[in-house]
Amino acid sequence: MDLSLVSIDSTTARAATTRRGCTLTRTSSPPWRKPPPRRRRPGQKGRPRRTKRAGLRRRSRTGRTTPHPATAETPAEGRSPGTLQRRLTSKVHLAADRKCPPLAFVLTAGQAADSPQFIPILKKVRVRGPVGHPRTRPDAVAGDKPYSSRGNRAHLRKRRIKAVIPEKRDQAANWHKKGSRGGRPVSHDADLYKERNTVERLINKLKAWRGIATRYDKTPNSYLAGLHLRASMIWIKDLTPTTNSSRLDMRPSHRGPHPPPPRPAAGR
Repeated sequence: MDLSLVSIDSTTARAATTRRGCTLTRTSSPPWRKPPPRRRRPGQKGRPRRTKRAGLRRRSRTGRTTPHPATAETPAEGRSPGTLQRRLTSKVHLAADRKCPPLAFVLTAGQAADSPQFIPILKKVRVRGPVGHPRTRPDAVAGDKPYSSRGNRAHLRKRRIKAVIPEKRDQAANWHKKGSRGGRPVSHDADLYKERNTVERLINKLKAWRGIATRYDKTPNSYLAGLHLRASMIWIKDLTPTTNSSRLDMRPSHRGPHPPPPRPAAGR
């Protein structure tokens, strides 16, 4: 394991529309279906009373306002995230070392941003050695432009970790406009940034499984279990490399206990 450079990125996985728990409810009817007509109750006078629509806020008995159940926000990890909001994607934030094996996973809803999950991913990186406490501080961290925020850079600077993150154009123009009051420009190692492709290759290895590329699981724990299972297989394959030459050396050249006698030369 090489912690000289840890790359961080995210990928989305669209949930299968045929999975369990993804059926449309009464409050989320398709747009082509017209709402049922309002009918009068027996003995009701005047116009029929208008029912509450999705999105309105109702007041409970205690006086507190609560969001309507049809538009209540699902948890960040999301049990069938976005089912009521018609958002059927999940986002996997992951970290990989310099040799491509995974180090940490964070699962959020598909509409979650990348930058707020930068610090939680780094907190999950724990590498155990033969002795002592597990290592939690890599030498450098590489990320794309979405992770270029003042809070993320301050966190890396506080932990004495080198930031290999390119700066956005608007951020560069902002400090350049301030002049000397803008502070020092952000340093960026372009050569080291080229090795960030390890996390992209890791995403391709993870999505080789159909259940990870397309989410069929209803609960986040089931989907995370599949991610950890696939990650363990990548680790096992990386720790036990095999080559064609070693396979040929392990094969027996003969079946019997003694080598076969040499074949006589064919006569003319």
